[in-house]
Amino acid sequence: MDDKLLQLLRTVNTPTVCNAIETAQGKRGFSGYSRVTPVAAVPDAPPIVGYACTGKIASKFPTVESPESERERRLGYFRHVGAARALSVAVVEDIDYPECAGAFWGKTNAAIHKGLGIMGVLTNGMVRDLDALPEEFPIIAGSIGPSHGFAHVTGFGMPVTVFGLSIRQGDLIHADRHGAVVIPEDVVDRLADAISSLRGIEKDLLDMTRRPDFDAKMIEDAWSRFEHAQS
Repeated sequence: MDDKLLQLLRTVNTPTVCNAIETAQGKRGFSGYSRVTPVAAVPDAPPIVGYACTGKIASKFPTVESPESERERRLGYFRHVGAARALSVAVVEDIDYPECAGAFWGKTNAAIHKGLGIMGVLTNGMVRDLDALPEEFPIIAGSIGPSHGFAHVTGFGMPVTVFGLSIRQGDLIHADRHGAVVIPEDVVDRLADAISSLRGIEKDLLDMTRRPDFDAKMIEDAWSRFEHAQS
């Protein structure tokens, strides 16, 4: 992903990216998107764009491991995060979902991840400290809660599932308050053109609806262009 595409993806919402993927693929049926309504820690924050750095936690029950083993796994996870490629996003599955009982994400862990170079967070788990999270560090979560509960790291670097979306280490993702999408590798080179095309077609349609003489007949040609872009 070059810098031009990165900057473009930061200006569009996740539904637009979903539409653009279908346009680039030349068909409908793309299924690599989330299925559950998330919570955005900062609803109007720019979208999260980057490569998945995966991990898993549990929050409902305390770990059965020794304190030393738990500590080493958490430090191993931080080493994993610190070694992630540039433009990485933390994608962390709470395996207790939907019965998450503790927030792994608060002001401290968010600050650590940002300091290690992570661009933001996608998680089905809980988030807290909404008034004290670091700036320019968007978090898309499953719920909001006051306590860290028993949140502890259970693993990292493996495939995870967040909101019904399967995500592998290194997958390119786009996420905002609508949810998340994994961008297929084979459309990356065509994605900017697809977004530009869709923007033009959608603008024509929306401008048309504001005309005083707008009626159903006027949309036929414009709508066929829109359908053709995604057929």
